[in-house]
Amino acid sequence: MAIDPVCKMEIDENNSEYESSYNGKTYYFCADSCKEKFDNNPEKYIF
Repeated sequence: MAIDPVCKMEIDENNSEYESSYNGKTYYFCADSCKEKFDNNPEKYIF
């Protein structure tokens, strides 16, 4: 399982429709809206 970095929801990365890569790591999202927020400002969501 992965955690959506925007809303903190658990995501099954094998079934996720939404993903982005940043600094060599893949992030998974529950919805396009979370992916879009991350893509616009990834540093805000990475700790």
